[in-house]
Amino acid sequence: MTLFEEFKRRGLIAQLSHEKEIEELFSKEKISFYIGFDATADSLHVGHFLQLVVMKHMQNAGHKPFALLGTGTTMVGDPTGKTDMRKMLTVEEINYNAERFREQMSRFIDFGEGKAELVKNGDWLLKINYIDFLRDVGRYFSVNQMLTAECFKARLEKGLSFLEFNYMLMQSYDFLHLYRTNNVKMQLGGNDQWSNMLGGVDLVRRVCSAQAYAMTFTLLTTKEGKKMGKTEKGALWLDENKCSVYDFYQYWRNVSDDDVINCLKLLTFLPIEEIEEMEKTLSAEKLNSAKEILAYEVTALVHGEEKSKNAQEAAKAVFAGSGNSENMPTTEISQSEINILDLLVETKLAPSKGEGRRLIQQGGIAVDNEKITDIAFNVTIKDFVIIKKGKKVFHKAVKV
Repeated sequence: MTLFEEFKRRGLIAQLSHEKEIEELFSKEKISFYIGFDATADSLHVGHFLQLVVMKHMQNAGHKPFALLGTGTTMVGDPTGKTDMRKMLTVEEINYNAERFREQMSRFIDFGEGKAELVKNGDWLLKINYIDFLRDVGRYFSVNQMLTAECFKARLEKGLSFLEFNYMLMQSYDFLHLYRTNNVKMQLGGNDQWSNMLGGVDLVRRVCSAQAYAMTFTLLTTKEGKKMGKTEKGALWLDENKCSVYDFYQYWRNVSDDDVINCLKLLTFLPIEEIEEMEKTLSAEKLNSAKEILAYEVTALVHGEEKSKNAQEAAKAVFAGSGNSENMPTTEISQSEINILDLLVETKLAPSKGEGRRLIQQGGIAVDNEKITDIAFNVTIKDFVIIKKGKKVFHKAVKV
């Protein structure tokens, strides 16, 4: 089975600029390709992780990845999928974020000599003379055509700044620069980047009279089309300081029944034949096992096998009622006795006392398996207590 066939069977491919040529390219050549990551936060999230999985598949097949950190493009901000202009970050903030990205990427991608490269587009974009850029690059872009792109449509109704309008040109120039300097022939990315990526393919063709390629992969969404990776606390971050290993594991353990097979195909390296066989025989009795496999595999890829195993054991122990909570998210509490509403806020299980009150009134809070019905209830903490929110969220409060 070729890599292209595997991508198809896993459902990873969304759109291709030249399907037949790309399929042939994958089988006959070892190419250099790139994926871009704008440094808008101090951690990668699960959406980025899908891109890293694709990058790793490519690297395993002998192709050379270029991970492009957007230290230049982040200064402008991609309008794709945004209703408002992105927050403007300082150079220091962007460089700090890029360094965090580099550290996280190194867990998945082998950046050994000749195997992969990490580049920053600020190294060339920040040196560009604006007039030269307009003459050398801007003349190849039709404003009428750009205005039809999906990445601009939503913003045109509210107002699109000229700053953001330049983003497509900058991303396209990245492709041209990497083609010229490193013979990078293909750009990969999420399907929301399709318009920007086609701009780069066309720019390489016009300037260098050469064929370049673009392939987008499926966005991580539920069967209903909703974006995955959002939690009550925000994005599902890969940094365990922003999202605990236990919470990360629990997210995948609790995915919808309809989404577990798709997530196994997109986010794990389990043999596709094994997943397809699981899909054929999946029954209600086997769903929990499939979700445990998904949670373990994804958590092991992001946080390592030992931490994934600890999270799995903690989850099983809590659900079995054994009280083994060693690897559960934990908050230290200084009081021996604390009001339940204060405790919910302290542990961040509720963002406010008002929300805590609502949870209690709806029967959604239990302490040490005892449902709490009184908002005036005071929790006594000798050593620790286990708080349960709903059916699936557990938290340990420890007396210090």
